[in-house]
Amino acid sequence: MKISKIMTRNVRTLAPERSIRDAAMLMADIDSGALLIHEGDRLIGMVTDRDIAVRAVAAGLDGNTPVRQVMSVDVRYCFDDEDVEHVAANMADIQVRRLPVLNREKRLVGVVSLGNIASGHSRMANDTVLRGVTSAH
Repeated sequence: MKISKIMTRNVRTLAPERSIRDAAMLMADIDSGALLIHEGDRLIGMVTDRDIAVRAVAAGLDGNTPVRQVMSVDVRYCFDDEDVEHVAANMADIQVRRLPVLNREKRLVGVVSLGNIASGHSRMANDTVLRGVTSAH
């Protein structure tokens, strides 16, 4: 089965010049701990609730700080035409709970999470990703 069959589409993103307050409000609104950051039509980073807490709040930065200042720029991703089992193994290896999904033109088309993998009807993929991701914690 391909990732495109189980990924979440219509992903909300944020521009890098927006504030960390905006990011936190959007996270609360969509009930997510991570946001993908875009510039134009390109994925350029990701910011998590932990990034905001550790890189901003703990460092004394205020809510108007641009997301660009605290986001991670080394974003791992997968392609929409990859097999679920391959992506699950990759997620386990790099110990992440979610991955942006790009098409072959490197445009964002979705995101895949542990929940998507778990509901994807591939027991092998589910076992692989859960074993790998939870071993880090």
